[in-house]
Amino acid sequence: MFKTNEYFDGKVKSIAYETGEGPATVGVMAAGDYEFGTSTVEYMTVTSGEMDVVLPGETEWNNFKPFETFIVPAGVKFKVRVKGDTSYRCLYR
Repeated sequence: MFKTNEYFDGKVKSIAYETGEGPATVGVMAAGDYEFGTSTVEYMTVTSGEMDVVLPGETEWNNFKPFETFIVPAGVKFKVRVKGDTSYRCLYR
């Protein structure tokens, strides 16, 4: 069955599910700045809106648009900034 998650006072919400590729979530983020931590490798794909991201070991913001994917290693933190409602899909490995 699906599991729902809510973070940052409800500004980030997701639904967890299983895919043929493994566990995943689909979610939405309201405008804001966020810092996330990972426990597994995450393949995050923007599905609508735009996401600015500072990946571990980097200092510059990278912009990701719909259907662009970035990979975050396990056991790290990364920063995300969205200027408007943005949706995503995240695969966990």
